[in-house]
Formats: sequence, structure tokens, C-alpha cells
Amino acid sequence: MTQNRIQALAEMAEAIERDIREIREKLRRPLEAEFARGQLTGPQRGVMQAVFHSNGMSLKELCNRVSLTHSTVSGIVDRLVARGMLERRVNETDRRFSIIVVTKAVRDFMEKKAPDLIAQPLVRVLTSATPSERRMILKGLEALRHVIGIDAVHSSRAATSPRSRTDSRRGRGRMSGA
Repeated sequence: MTQNRIQALAEMAEAIERDIREIREKLRRPLEAEFARGQLTGPQRGVMQAVFHSNGMSLKELCNRVSLTHSTVSGIVDRLVARGMLERRVNETDRRFSIIVVTKAVRDFMEKKAPDLIAQPLVRVLTSATPSERRMILKGLEALRHVIGIDAVHSSRAATSPRSRTDSRRGRGRMSGA
């Protein structure tokens, strides 16, 4: 491979990475805005994410997960408990210890509202795209997944509903005059 070709591929890789990052940032803005309303610091967000993605954990486990000292994490947990975002529950297997869990309100938000905040920006832009543009987006993502070696089980084809395939066939029919 020539040096020019290697340089061109490196530039293409940088452009793809930049585009993916910018797209992700744009689509996550509504969710990030909602998180910002919670006024959490970076370490507090890290603690919340670790606890949310577990079925509860001890303070020691949490310290290891977020790589912060015991006193720092303990203070963060105390502040989040006071704000109603975390709870300390007695560990049923060893009552000397507590388990830290997210509150029902946080779990409900993350399970019910957050998915819509993530999906709706993409739904809005796909609604404004033509059937042809939507197919090109799916094909491009499918090709990228293939060359990267990502399993196609979760690929865009699986997400294509029968209705959208029908709509796209209708769109082609109209363009061809049928």
C-alpha cells in the first residue's frame, strides 16, 4: 500500500470517527440537558451510573467501580441520598453492611423517560428524511458494522419494520410512475 493511500485512509478514518462523535453528541443533547437539570458533578454522575447498572452494591464495591477513595464516595453517596436519588438498604445476607441502590424515581426515569429522550431526536430526523435517504443510512451503517466485524443480529435490517419496507416500496413505485 502506498504512502498516499495510507494517508488517505487515515484521513477517512478520522473523518468517520469525528462524524460518529458529532452525530452521537447531537442525538444525546436532550438526554444531556435533562441530566444537567439534575446538577450532578462528574463524580456524582459516575456513582449514579455505577449504581444504576447494578442491582445495588456495597460502598466498597462502589469505590472500586468508580476508582475513588472511600471517604470521597461516602460523601457523594450521602449527598445523593439527601437529594432522594440513592438509598441505603440493609444487606440481607450480612446486616452489618448496607447496599446502595437508586431510588424508584431514578429507576423509573431511566427506564421510561430516558429511552424516549435518546430515540426522539433520531425519530425526528428520520421522519424528515426521504425513504431513499433512510435506506442509504441503513446500508451505510450495515456496511460499517460488517467491516468492523460487529454481529449483524442487532443490525439495521432487524429494526426495519414491515411497514417501513412497504412505505419504501410505495415510494419507489411513485418514483417509477407505477
